[in-house]
Amino acid sequence: MRRLGGKRAKAKQPVQLHLPVVAVTGSAGKTTTKEMIASILSTQFTIYKSRGNRNYLGNLKAHAQQIGPEHQVAVLEYGLLYKGALTRHCRIIQPGYAVITNIGSAHVGNVGSDIRALAMAKSELIRAMDPKGKVFLNVDCSYSREFTQQPFRGRFQGEFFTIGIKHQADYQASGLKREGDGIRFHCSIDGERFPFFVPVRGEHNVSNALLAIAVSHQLGVPVSGIEKGLRQFQPQNRRLTTMNVGPNVNVIDDTYSSNPQAVKAALDVLEELETGTRIAILGSMLEMGRYTVPGHSFVGKYACRKQVDYLYALGKHARYIAAGAIRAGFPPERVILCRSKKQLHRMLHEHIRPDTSFLVKGSHRLRMNRTVDFLCRKAFAISEQNG
Repeated sequence: MRRLGGKRAKAKQPVQLHLPVVAVTGSAGKTTTKEMIASILSTQFTIYKSRGNRNYLGNLKAHAQQIGPEHQVAVLEYGLLYKGALTRHCRIIQPGYAVITNIGSAHVGNVGSDIRALAMAKSELIRAMDPKGKVFLNVDCSYSREFTQQPFRGRFQGEFFTIGIKHQADYQASGLKREGDGIRFHCSIDGERFPFFVPVRGEHNVSNALLAIAVSHQLGVPVSGIEKGLRQFQPQNRRLTTMNVGPNVNVIDDTYSSNPQAVKAALDVLEELETGTRIAILGSMLEMGRYTVPGHSFVGKYACRKQVDYLYALGKHARYIAAGAIRAGFPPERVILCRSKKQLHRMLHEHIRPDTSFLVKGSHRLRMNRTVDFLCRKAFAISEQNG
């Protein structure tokens, strides 16, 4: 029982860091965007960045202890597992720069299966950051376009900066062109267009790059430094990592996490590969709550629209992917629902031949990286046998 007349405990103040702090959140692309920002800023500053996707509250407390006087900028990923999490992040380290990549259906089950509620939870970052800071938004995302208004902005009085490919923005991309394993494009900065190259596939990665360009520009990095840092960006393992494992046998490893928007982007990349046969191996997507059925069905329907020859589905909810694809017109005999990895691998073995590309995509807990290992191992063995 609380003692009457007792003093109320004071709210814990954020760690006071005398350097710019960039916080990155969003439904998809957080880690990639964070790494792109860090790659650019490291050309000009001594930076501290969160490793991998270590974005929980416990990780942030560790970061607060590890950021030292030698660091000039901190680039941190802020994760959201439940409503209020981003507010708690900001109570540990309050950022002055906030990046929200997009609002999709990742983790929507943790906030009542309501995407608008998820948008409200993601925008906590705006309301809890430095009220005179800078926010970076993707205007190609319909929910993000609302974040400059109430109730999303709260008492925030700072500046908003926008990026976009399809919609007019402060940092606008144009002239996208695939080149090797990357994309070349132009970005408008202060009314002038500059060329850039990002060494990863997928139009969604141009959006991530635009956010990195915008943040870096606002932190004073010259265009030459931005171009150099973006070109030097190294993709993270198991995030759309494309490997050539035989005579024109490609395996796209995108097995770290999964949500409908991320699967859509991965299917786009699979379609870009110049190959004979394209095979999509899609696993269940977790933490989606009431959006589980429509989210998986959407993925199946989208696969039907792409140049995919075979669709394999694995996991508890994968039947909705298969059903969505068939309803949309995907040939039923080319949609295979597997109950186990053992069954999946046995059926995939016959497809491992030249001029074939595989996309392996699923939530981390499904451990679909084992399927990537299987495909790579078998393709290499077949290649060795054939000389």
